[in-house]
Amino acid sequence: MHRPRLAASEAQINSESILLQERYRLAMIATMNRSSSPPTAGTDPRQRAEALLERLARLQAAGDWADDLNPTQWTALSYLSRANRFSRAPSQVADYLAATRGTVSQTLKALARKGLVEEAASDGDKRSISYRATHAGQAALSRQRVLGEALAVLPEARVAALADGLSELVAALVAARGGRGFGLCRTCRHHRPGEPGEDGHCRLLDLPLAPHEADQICHEHAA
Repeated sequence: MHRPRLAASEAQINSESILLQERYRLAMIATMNRSSSPPTAGTDPRQRAEALLERLARLQAAGDWADDLNPTQWTALSYLSRANRFSRAPSQVADYLAATRGTVSQTLKALARKGLVEEAASDGDKRSISYRATHAGQAALSRQRVLGEALAVLPEARVAALADGLSELVAALVAARGGRGFGLCRTCRHHRPGEPGEDGHCRLLDLPLAPHEADQICHEHAA
């Protein structure tokens, strides 16, 4: 009398067992496919970092369209405001921006027409032309940029770590391109600091350096 019920129960158990085995098999296949497929930008840290850097560049560029300046003009003006007196020639600006000299020439002329930079004879060669930011140019740079606003809300330790990582990344990229490293004078192996209140010295150019020049960018920088 009870055999039909038992048979039905066994059949149900077998059916559920087969179903569980099939689900397990499909789950294993899906796991193997995920592990063997190439990592996406969301899982691979290098691809994710690259995607984030590209987006940051676009956001920064979009925010730089202000005060009648395009992003290239803004970057050139920013560089000239931080470069030392030996590093402001058009060719050096082009090296820093990784741009053609023709593009940089037009950029500098546009900045000069707007009164943001001015020509000056080069300290090293009076026949050569260099540029420097004017007071109006410095005032334009005082505007807070979108990236600066974002960095301002991060903890100082995190910003410092980010700066260190980005410095290594820039150095590696510049080295791969065979370009000049640039860098702050005080971190160069040719820089000899002076006593407090006294001038430093550049051993490469054999020239004295004012105290404020130690924190300026130099195209001759050597780590």
